[in-house]
Amino acid sequence: MAVDHRKALELAREGQWHASHEIVQVGSDDFSSLIHAYLHRVEGDVSNAAYWYQRAGEPVCSLSVEQELENLFEREANNRRD
Repeated sequence: MAVDHRKALELAREGQWHASHEIVQVGSDDFSSLIHAYLHRVEGDVSNAAYWYQRAGEPVCSLSVEQELENLFEREANNRRD
């Protein structure tokens, strides 16, 4: 099942955590896991976030959550161009 990463990020930006989470939790790809990690970080669930960063093959993010979200948008745009 293809995950609409852009929609998940837009919902996250709008503060619609649950709607964004519903989109990415069905994805098994690395980028879905990375967005999933970000969402749990926003939620304050650091241990769950760490699990999802690991699933994505990425270190736990040390940026602010605002910076991380912008970074995720940039990566999503680059992925669409590839």
